[in-house]
Amino acid sequence: MSPDRIAFQGELGANSHEACQAAFPDMEPAPCATFEEAFEAVRSGDCRLGMIPVENSIAGRVADVHHLLPSSGLRIIGEHFKPIHFQLMANPGVRLEDLKTVASMPIAFAQCRGVIASLGLSRDPVSDTALAARRLSEHPDPTRAAIAPALAARLYGLEILQADIEDTHDNTTRFLVMTADHDAPAPAPDVRCVTSFVFRVRNLPAALYKALGGFATNGVNMTKLESYMENAAFTATFFYSEIDGRPEDPAVARAFEELQFFSERFEILGVYPADPYRAQVG
Repeated sequence: MSPDRIAFQGELGANSHEACQAAFPDMEPAPCATFEEAFEAVRSGDCRLGMIPVENSIAGRVADVHHLLPSSGLRIIGEHFKPIHFQLMANPGVRLEDLKTVASMPIAFAQCRGVIASLGLSRDPVSDTALAARRLSEHPDPTRAAIAPALAARLYGLEILQADIEDTHDNTTRFLVMTADHDAPAPAPDVRCVTSFVFRVRNLPAALYKALGGFATNGVNMTKLESYMENAAFTATFFYSEIDGRPEDPAVARAFEELQFFSERFEILGVYPADPYRAQVG
């Protein structure tokens, strides 16, 4: 197992790369083309950790990731909240008034509508923000720009023409830190924790209502509950959930006991320290 590599989905210079640098500055970032490849890099031991985005405060949950988590064989050992800032960048010497086209991900376009409209730029969608920056570096064009993180400008020798062009400045993405090491040490007893788990309820009337009742009666704060279909079967609904606390807490243990009574599958995906960002936002 590599002790110094952390996998992420995307190109060097992407937001996920910035998240890796912020949380694990001493580890070598390992870009992967897909989320599946990022999970496999960790599972195979090529990388010790994975930095996986799961939700954005504006765009919502990241597609496909919740489907991959239960079958990944990996364990969640941490979370990281990253403020998202987009920069309008171009080749050195290019003037703002010369631009005609901007390349980036559709989600970045959606979050930077104001600047794009004010400059009258046409959009060239690509699969990754940093990929847009890299292509612009490889094929200079005085009429083109890219929207990408600041790290991409530094890596690919581009100049930032306008900084922090996102329409909403409280845009934040939450990442999960994954490992294949199931013997990794548990968080210290005095650390506030989050527990992530998945479950599928039994085919009984009001099973979901009854399965979740134990959290309310035991005063356990459930911070997330999301449903998704398993294997394209409309009758097999999985739930991904997160709570404050850890399984050995008496109240959580009682809630989990009741949940399992009404569930045909239950799996804890990780128990990990809550990011300090949670305290800042209440």
